[in-house]
Amino acid sequence: MIARFLSACCLLVLAIACRADAAWAPRPDWSAFFEQAGAQGTIAVVDERDGRQWVHDEARARTRFVPASTFKVPHALIALDAGLVRDEFQVFRWDGVDRDLAPWNRDQDLRSSMRNSTVWVYQGFARALGAARERDYLQRIGYGTADPSGDIERFWLDGALRISAIEQVAFLRRLYRNELPFRVEHQRLVKDILIVEADRDWILRAKTGWAGRTEPQVGWWVGWVERPEGAVFFALNIDMPRGIEDAPKREAIARRALQSIAALP
Repeated sequence: MIARFLSACCLLVLAIACRADAAWAPRPDWSAFFEQAGAQGTIAVVDERDGRQWVHDEARARTRFVPASTFKVPHALIALDAGLVRDEFQVFRWDGVDRDLAPWNRDQDLRSSMRNSTVWVYQGFARALGAARERDYLQRIGYGTADPSGDIERFWLDGALRISAIEQVAFLRRLYRNELPFRVEHQRLVKDILIVEADRDWILRAKTGWAGRTEPQVGWWVGWVERPEGAVFFALNIDMPRGIEDAPKREAIARRALQSIAALP
């Protein structure tokens, strides 16, 4: 009964979000940021300071791609809710296997695993949860296709899970308001470990993602900037034909778009 009620609430929230995203205004000036970076992609921005919604390439912003490591945001919430993570201090022991990125080759906690985007920590969560529980959580939060089909350790990297930039923004807005079907303290903890930068009057919370085994390879940067007058949410994705060489373009393009509306200095 409770699960059905939560699912109904989730569907209602999604329906409201879908109606709210009907008035996306194009930003032709943002095309220059993509062109100068030599990148194809999209960015969707919701500015709650004045209620405006901006987009570059709306068709792509509504197209679903694998979330890659941006899925660590809901995955951390799921792991906390399922009792796989006690708190931010719990240590996940490195298995001694050398992986491509040096920061992965050490013990991790929830904060470092988010900051370093340590895939093996979240693969452990996925194995412990299993496909059925992952699907149930995905459906409860209405996350993109909500489909964990494929390799249980990779469904968010190159499996069936897909989400659009506009859906990413809708999810982040719910997290910002503690409106997801998780304990408030868990949502607050995940928001805390998403902090990238902060100054006296703003906080940037964000997560990168890179789907390196898809065609084309896709890179993400999603998050929001908190300001006293309101939050500014964003979700960018780009093609990354050169792989890791294209990675810096994600933040560079999004930062220029956010600076153009005075969301970031």
